[in-house]
Amino acid sequence: MEFGILGPLRVRTDGREIPIPGRKQRTLLAALLLARGDVLSDERLTTLLWGQRPPATVSAQLYTYVSRLRQRLGPAVEFVREPAGYRLGTGDALFDAAEFHRLSRSGHTALREGCPDRAAQLLRAALGLWRGPSLGGVTDHLRDAETPQLDEARMAALESRLEAELALGEHRQLVAELTGLVAQYPLRERLRAQWMTALYRCERQAEALAVYHEGRRLLAEELGVDPGATLTATHRAVLNGGLRLDELWSRPAALPDATGAP
Repeated sequence: MEFGILGPLRVRTDGREIPIPGRKQRTLLAALLLARGDVLSDERLTTLLWGQRPPATVSAQLYTYVSRLRQRLGPAVEFVREPAGYRLGTGDALFDAAEFHRLSRSGHTALREGCPDRAAQLLRAALGLWRGPSLGGVTDHLRDAETPQLDEARMAALESRLEAELALGEHRQLVAELTGLVAQYPLRERLRAQWMTALYRCERQAEALAVYHEGRRLLAEELGVDPGATLTATHRAVLNGGLRLDELWSRPAALPDATGAP
């Protein structure tokens, strides 16, 4: 059996999809999947399903949703009632969020250890698991609680993938992608530094400098801060010619752990 939350909630077995009807049922299943075998209290589940205005029949409705999920998913999945709440046992089922975190952790480690080819391979595989915005089809309460950390883990994996590919000399192929990413995330300094690096290696030094100055202006206007160490070091490297492929361009002191496993 396969479970997916990196996009609309999806359950598959033997190549066919098992539809999960109802936003509340999908939310309950997704929340228990994200708990990774830990107990979710009735209080927490109630908040994720109904927010601050639960119905008077909360306990009965939770029981009903669990019963319907048991019937739909069969014996391969175990819904366990504990004194404080529910936990989910999935056996050897595949869970895309867990696989994403496993692959991305390995990719970050490979990059730290100076193996950009291995890092790029692992991080591409991790990012390839995403089918769209995470947790589609669940309540806003669950989505608001869980998507920030999922999205940040995805961005960390993306930035490390780009760094690995820059180290492999793929700067020409990356310029267009980085242009779009910085337009979408103008305050992410690591992305901006990577864009500058790609431009510089394409013999577009003036544009790389303009990218830095635009970033410095945005940081001052939006946040009232100066560029951080990575962006500053990249600017300095553009000025002194330190971004050649045979140079080790400045990286963050520590890459994101991005374990993110709920």
